Amino acid sequence: MNNNSITKRDEDFAKWYTDVVRAAKLADYTSVKGCIAIEPNGYAIWEKIQSIMDKKFKELGHVNVQMPLLIPENLFNQEKELIEGFAPELVWVTEVGDKKLDERFAIRSTSETVFCDYYKKHITSYKDLPKLYNQWCNVFRYEKETRPFLRSREFLWQEGHTVHATAEEAEKETKQMMDVYKWFNHEILAIPSITGKKTEKEKFAGAEYTLTNEDLMYNGVCLQDGTSHYFGQKFSKAYDVKFTNKENKDEYAYYTTWGKTTRMIAAIIMVHADDYGLVLPPRIAPKQVVIIPIGNDPKVDELANKYKEELLKNDITAYIDDSEKSPGFKFAEAEVNGIPIRIEVGKRDLENNKVTFVRRDTREKIEKTLDVNVVDFTKELLETIQKDMYNRALDRQNKLTFEAHNLEDMEKILNTQPGFIHAMWCGDEACETRIKEIKGCKSRCIVENGEKIDDKCVCCGKEAKHHVIWGIQY
Repeated sequence: MNNNSITKRDEDFAKWYTDVVRAAKLADYTSVKGCIAIEPNGYAIWEKIQSIMDKKFKELGHVNVQMPLLIPENLFNQEKELIEGFAPELVWVTEVGDKKLDERFAIRSTSETVFCDYYKKHITSYKDLPKLYNQWCNVFRYEKETRPFLRSREFLWQEGHTVHATAEEAEKETKQMMDVYKWFNHEILAIPSITGKKTEKEKFAGAEYTLTNEDLMYNGVCLQDGTSHYFGQKFSKAYDVKFTNKENKDEYAYYTTWGKTTRMIAAIIMVHADDYGLVLPPRIAPKQVVIIPIGNDPKVDELANKYKEELLKNDITAYIDDSEKSPGFKFAEAEVNGIPIRIEVGKRDLENNKVTFVRRDTREKIEKTLDVNVVDFTKELLETIQKDMYNRALDRQNKLTFEAHNLEDMEKILNTQPGFIHAMWCGDEACETRIKEIKGCKSRCIVENGEKIDDKCVCCGKEAKHHVIWGIQY
């Protein structure tokens, strides 16, 4: 394994990112332009993401369903804002065999339309509510520029679609799911993030408002990583989703949607990985420990197997690399694949009564005597790595968080070192458009109950209404 094949992160961040994806065998390019093959290492991370998030969703009362991949054009046309928002990215099916279809079908880019069509037929009374449905599926959006995991034409995600009897209940769901996303990023992915409300210009097409989870990558570029939308009754009115309320009157249902995608894998890479490859937080790592026996010795093999069995019995995912590769190759391979802990043991180590643990995040070697309680020490080390990775990412985010009091400040920051930029805004879309002229900088979110930095808008100088975080985005 030649880690020299990975471009240095500080020399060319974009090339480094792609090199890590390829070196860790997370994904590969395909003959389908703009679409990737998610390889076993990458899909294993997605499976771990799915299992943890799915368990959390179900604890909150959600159930999984499956909706159609193809959506009739007439369904899309019932909500004009949605089709206008997605029109440039929609792919249409117009023929079957050699016959033209009477109606076009869109390949699923998002599923509000089919969920609302379903709910219309299956909700009659307030007793049928709430419906807390989630779908794990693929979607297709014809993106112009693509990059593995970060922006692909076809990607995997979960999309929650819930309907409620009251606005209060629906808004509670919208906020609750954003809190779940933030919890997942902080506690599982070791990625600090900020949450807030999108501006009218940046909200999801057709939503009353959108809550967003925003991550900051190592290079200071922002990544939208999970959104939760409150639609109120807009979609219910468009699709005639009504129910009889407790007063025996017809009322339109209140609707929410929320989603997170395989883009999370891109975030893990761009926040945690280094010049040696992938670095995985232990709680999301499909394989947490690799044991590497050095040399051919029965006693070494016996100890390696003993360690593996003890770790597996205690819910630590461990495996032995007993391939015929050289020890150096095995070490480098474990590094590039981001395995959180490497345990090295050889004949000489046994003679010296020691075993070596190697942290992937810091590459630190820790020598222990053979009587170490391997389970307790490994558990403790995994927790330490998880916390340290989060704290390092938070420290990096804090260093790349700035305040701007005027456009000159904004330009200086963006031209020097981008990051999260706190600045006041008057609420006028024209100012958002003007700020976007500076390296494509966009509003990331409105800070809820954010402290007042200035009285005036960072752009026009008029009275400020909102504390907003701005930044360059992927």
